[in-house]
Amino acid sequence: MNLWLSVLASNGVGETWKQEAREAALADRLKAKAFGIVPENVDEMIERRSHLLKSVFPAFSEFCQATLQVQPQEMLQVLWDLWLPLGIKLASQRQQLGRPLIQGILGGQGTGKTTMSKILILILDHLGYRTVSLSLDDLYKTYSDRLLLTQQDPRLIWRGPPGTHDVNLGLNVLDQIRELQSPVMLPRFDKSAYGGAGDRTNPEMVTDVDIVLFEGWFVGVRPIDPDLFDTAPPPIVTDEDRAFAREMNLRLHDYLPLWERLDSLIVLYPTDYRCSLEWRKQAEQQMIAAGKSGMSDAEIEQFVNYFWRSLHPELFITPLVRDATAVDMVIEIHPDRSFGQVYCDAYGGKLRT
Repeated sequence: MNLWLSVLASNGVGETWKQEAREAALADRLKAKAFGIVPENVDEMIERRSHLLKSVFPAFSEFCQATLQVQPQEMLQVLWDLWLPLGIKLASQRQQLGRPLIQGILGGQGTGKTTMSKILILILDHLGYRTVSLSLDDLYKTYSDRLLLTQQDPRLIWRGPPGTHDVNLGLNVLDQIRELQSPVMLPRFDKSAYGGAGDRTNPEMVTDVDIVLFEGWFVGVRPIDPDLFDTAPPPIVTDEDRAFAREMNLRLHDYLPLWERLDSLIVLYPTDYRCSLEWRKQAEQQMIAAGKSGMSDAEIEQFVNYFWRSLHPELFITPLVRDATAVDMVIEIHPDRSFGQVYCDAYGGKLRT
């Protein structure tokens, strides 16, 4: 029986349904631990989730069809298993904190961090929490500042790596929110400006923020031992590649004050980091099919390899998810973009070394 469909179809929760839901919630021990589900509270958690599913479903259904262009039934399982309990967890953290929660979300190309943020905002709105999304992309330096940066360091041919962001801008925004200031002007970035080079656009005024979902491809990533670049994996292969990687590693130190503002960090972790290359190709092919401009496969490989040379996932992300002091939850992403294990124990599951 599909548990969540039973909830939507019924006016009450029967004992058979509750037993199935209870068993399913406790069966995955790692996920149960991540969401704080134990035998003593499982009935209460299922009840809360079922009520939330009913209230959020109309808005979720509209989002699936209008934004994701899929039928909501295709997404109900992940809504029930992941997004609803995660939304409940964030709401609980905000309540316990007594001030706005700054939730970091780390995820590379194609991991679904933007989609997850939008759905969490929808869920948290139904729970009574004003939630906003802030991307690391929104903190890019202005077009003119990045032109100067490229003149100083011609290796920074694309925006994205460490050094291309205005860290102080991010600190000011997050500190204003943490200190309960209202309204706050959230920076926004227009990637289409200047022929795709991008520039700042009009900021968004927000009030009474409860939760910030701060997402990006290296949010929370910390510098590593520079000696590791001596034996770095491809595409870090030449002396020039290693010099660039070391420079990017050094610039990560500038971002540490920003990461200190995070109350929690979730990592969307591909089981194979190389999937991001295929995901990017799929995205570009879809844009081309829709009549928009897109990169060729060769251009995509050059683009993705550039980012891997700056912060290689095997050097920076894999060790990070094993660090329980830095990461609060890991959500695995399979090559087909389905979700795998969810855990809060850095050594839970397959990552034990």
